[in-house]
Amino acid sequence: MKRLFSKYLHSESPFAQFLRFATVGVKISVIDAGGVYLLPYLFGINLYAARIVSLGSAMCAGYLLNRYFTFGGNQRGCFYRQMAGHLGVHIIGGGINYGVFSATLSIGQVTLNDRLALSLLPLAAVWLGGLIGMSFNYFCSSRLVFKSQPHAKP
Repeated sequence: MKRLFSKYLHSESPFAQFLRFATVGVKISVIDAGGVYLLPYLFGINLYAARIVSLGSAMCAGYLLNRYFTFGGNQRGCFYRQMAGHLGVHIIGGGINYGVFSATLSIGQVTLNDRLALSLLPLAAVWLGGLIGMSFNYFCSSRLVFKSQPHAKP
């Protein structure tokens, strides 16, 4: 078990990287979903505006976690250049995520009548949007932002 965990943490294989990326995705979904529920409760803003704020917060946390945890072995690039690339990719992925979130909310609010289902609808919309956005973001991040760079020979 220890060896498997070590392989998960340190392997540069695409599968291990995707698992670490998904782990980060779960962590930032907590930030995202927390914002979607807390911001309207605390400040009275609507769900759509709350999602923009929570998604932005999650993207910033995601960059740091992905840079040092998911793709940590490949980090020779400039912090700010990678951050700009990450945010560029994730803004597109965030747009896809937000579109799925909005569509899920709109469809759910029209079709669902159960109070419990309606209260869980924003969470389901965050997760569905997150899953689709995460797939896009991993594909682009692993190839464009955090791509492996050859190690310098001594």
